[in-house]
Amino acid sequence: MTGITRFGAPKDGAPTAAMLAAWRRDGVLVIEDAVPHGDCDALAERARAIVEAWDPSEGAAVFSTTAPRHAADRYFRESGDRVRVFLEDGAIDAAGRLVRPKQQAVNKLGHALHDLDPVFDRVSRRPALAALAAGLGLADPLLVQSMVIWKPPAIGGAVVCHQDAAFLITDPPSVIGFWLALEDSDAGNGCLFAIPGGHRGPLRQVFREVDGELVTETLDPAPFDETAAVALPARKGTLVVLHGTLPHGSAPNRSARSRMAYTLHAVDGAARWHPGNWLKRSPDAPFRGFGPGD
Repeated sequence: MTGITRFGAPKDGAPTAAMLAAWRRDGVLVIEDAVPHGDCDALAERARAIVEAWDPSEGAAVFSTTAPRHAADRYFRESGDRVRVFLEDGAIDAAGRLVRPKQQAVNKLGHALHDLDPVFDRVSRRPALAALAAGLGLADPLLVQSMVIWKPPAIGGAVVCHQDAAFLITDPPSVIGFWLALEDSDAGNGCLFAIPGGHRGPLRQVFREVDGELVTETLDPAPFDETAAVALPARKGTLVVLHGTLPHGSAPNRSARSRMAYTLHAVDGAARWHPGNWLKRSPDAPFRGFGPGD
């Protein structure tokens, strides 16, 4: 038992009254069998193909939430409207050379898969997901960020406890995260954890651009009560929906199994997008909603 109520997928995607009550109470929904296994496999296969075609000499960066050096790297900062490969800390040597096969070295792909790749576009813009976002209160949903989180065997890094609203800033806060298990996820291979009800607390930090640099500003120094965190194991096809101010993270993967997941973040276009957001788009690549012409 995780302490979090689990739900089956509503037929039309719209959240039920029980789901809305759980969302208000916990700030997280775990929806089992939300996406067909065939779609999960299609995303995983497409992600692997992108990595296979990637030439490390054309650019790469290590991404780590425990040692966030990527904030100063142009490769990261200019990835808001591109698809780029980020590596695990431990996948390269001191000279920057890969020390593991590409498929075992990736931390994540990001950050515009949902707009630039037709397979990711199709799954990201499922009508059921649009209905879920609308039912949870996004009046004008805009899809702003997508990632395949790799969690490779043995070196898959931890994701420290954080709030998504610290990294995708709107006024008022509006971001919702949709995390899809592309493979079974459990305590052995680094599943998600969250602090139920923690979304009712304050936003602790914001990560934004100040005078041309990306900095983390502390708004509230109180630490998260990680003793209250619960594990969120998820079978393939399970969708975990995360309130933007819900503290959550994931453990490292030290197992021999991979733990691939797809994460999509949406904000409300009715809210003000902060100009200091790290994630930038070129003028000819604006954020779009769930509809094909949005």
